[in-house]
Amino acid sequence: MLETFSLLLLAAGAWFLWDSLKAREAANVAIRETCRQHGLMFLDDTVGLSSLRPARDEHGHAALRRVYRFEYSETGDQRKAGSIALLGAQVLAVTVTVPQAATIQTLH
Repeated sequence: MLETFSLLLLAAGAWFLWDSLKAREAANVAIRETCRQHGLMFLDDTVGLSSLRPARDEHGHAALRRVYRFEYSETGDQRKAGSIALLGAQVLAVTVTVPQAATIQTLH
């Protein structure tokens, strides 16, 4: 009985690790695309887990909701914090502050 429990625990741990790596890669891809679209730089090219909790998807299935933090910059000089929320490997939201369009003044 102990061997069976140990194998189940090992399998659950392996699944969790695989699922976490898949979610982290989905987060990195989504952040790179968001930064590219808005002309931002994704600093350190990685995310850090901020929150992990069970949740339900739109079909009522149990999944893990993860929130990752990351840093980005408009110019490379100033670091800003952003976040991304995922349910499983599905991106729910990416939060960044997009720079306002620069106002161009012509001096005569």
